[in-house]
Amino acid sequence: MRLILDAGALVAVELANREVVALIKRELTAGRAPVTHGGVVGQVWRGGSGRQAPLARLLPGLEIVGIDEALGRRAGLLLGKARLSDVVDATLVALAADGDSVLTSDVQDLRRLVEAADTHVDLVPV
Repeated sequence: MRLILDAGALVAVELANREVVALIKRELTAGRAPVTHGGVVGQVWRGGSGRQAPLARLLPGLEIVGIDEALGRRAGLLLGKARLSDVVDATLVALAADGDSVLTSDVQDLRRLVEAADTHVDLVPV
């Protein structure tokens, strides 16, 4: 089981959301790096100073996956099945496997993508 982070989870870290920070710390303490992809980082990264300092400290501890052709194709197929258009969300769901948890502020769209992927992923609202 992995913890996968969407943009809302990273923003929650910036805002010092105690529950989100505790979940991420628990994973790191257990030796499991939470997972996200570069597109998610691009959605939230604005420079790393001030309010983003906590995010800047967190990023080196994450497994940040690059979006290659295979992952892009999987995401595109999910978008077609779910009739959605957000590549960043679809790529996040394409990374998920049965038993993973996705920390998200966008449960509604991700639920449609998870159903399209036919995976058993726990969507944890932020």
